[in-house]
This record gives sequence, C-alpha cells and structure tokens, in this order.
Amino acid sequence: MKPAYYDIDITHHRRDPIDYSFSQRSHIWLIDLDDVPRLPRGLGRLCHFSSVDHAERTARKDHGRQSLRQSMDRWLAEQGVAAPNTILMLANPRILGYVFNPLSVFYCLQATGAITHVVAEVRNTYGGRHCYLLLPDSNGDAETNKEFYVSPFYPVDGLYRMRLPRPGDDLLVSVSLQRCTDRPFSAVMTGTRRGDIATLWTALRHPLTTRAVMFGIKRHGITLYRKGLRPFSRSRREEARV
Repeated sequence: MKPAYYDIDITHHRRDPIDYSFSQRSHIWLIDLDDVPRLPRGLGRLCHFSSVDHAERTARKDHGRQSLRQSMDRWLAEQGVAAPNTILMLANPRILGYVFNPLSVFYCLQATGAITHVVAEVRNTYGGRHCYLLLPDSNGDAETNKEFYVSPFYPVDGLYRMRLPRPGDDLLVSVSLQRCTDRPFSAVMTGTRRGDIATLWTALRHPLTTRAVMFGIKRHGITLYRKGLRPFSRSRREEARV
C-alpha cells in the first residue's frame, strides 16, 4: 500500500457539566508498517516515523531499536494475538524533532484485507500513553472500558464506543465516552485522501501540524477552566505511566 495523506477535520463535543464544542483542521498519514516512508539517507532527523513514539513504554532494553512493525508485533503477542498479515498505522510522523499524536490507530489485517483487530493508542499531555486492543464488528464498531487518564476534566471511568472502519478515499474515526453521570462526550475525525503522491517531503510542508494540535488542546483546556471546570487528580498508577 502506498502511503496516504489525509486532510482532516477534528470535532470535540462535551455536554456535561457545560456544553462546549470545537473543530480543528489538520492532516494525518496512513502507512503500511512493512513499508514505512523515509527521507533520503542523512535527512531522516528532519521527519520520520519511529517505534519510540508508539506502543506502551516498558523497561525493554531494545525499545527504540525495533522497527514499528516489530514493536507492534511484539505488543500484540503479549496480548495473545498472532502477527497479522498487514498493519496499517494512522498517525503523524515526528517533524523537526517534535510529534504529538493524541490518537494513533493500528489496523491489523488478514491477507484478504479484512480487519481482525484494531489497536487504539491514546496519548495525554503528561507524556503517558496507553494501547487498547479492540475487536471491531463488520461496521468497524468496537467498545472498551476507559483505563487511562486523558482529559484532566474527566476521571478514569466509563466506556468508550468507537467506530474505526478501514480508511479508503474517506476517513472516519469516532470516539464516544459513555459515563453513567454524564451525557456522552464525542470526538470525531473525518478526512479525505489527497490524490497527490505522499512522501515525507509532503509532511515537511506542514511542520507545525502536531504542534498546532497540542496548542489547541492547551487553549481549550484553559477555556474550560475559565468556565468553571476543575481537573481530577491523577492516580499513582497513571502518574507511573508518564
């Protein structure tokens, strides 16, 4: 599969205890972990995909020296899942030394192209990350209990309902957090695949992509704080992930 580059719109809608929503435009990549795009030798530090930026950090001595494919195969094996025929990753590369992917999605495919599993990797602004192993149905729908501290204005509880169909010319990723005390929070990413050839030079034309995402998260967090929301404290377990 050739690397795909999507123009995307991201929308968040929080309904309780206040009603607040926002939208943001950005870009994202879909790549095959068996054929990760690279810049010419000597220029890789400008823009690259790396296993250091993905999968949960552990005490492994070889973490960072493995390829992205090796790293994900190993993580899947630890969950009791055999190595898939193909793994597609939806994420942005590290550009000029910086990357922040709030959500990276790994689509595990059979030889037929059918999805067997999806790994949803969530990052927070404290440097932590957590992977959820999902078993989507034929529509790409899946659910899992929330186990990781993300927004400081939500505790670690509730149920995620996700829709993650395999990307094509169009892209859809939706996440809804269901909590017994609140109406659902939703985050939706929609996109359109660009028709031009996607190389990492394309990413370098937008060097502030993930910095803008981080800036937006902090700006909206300040807005919510000013509207009266207060953070929930992180548990020791969550702090240990950072």
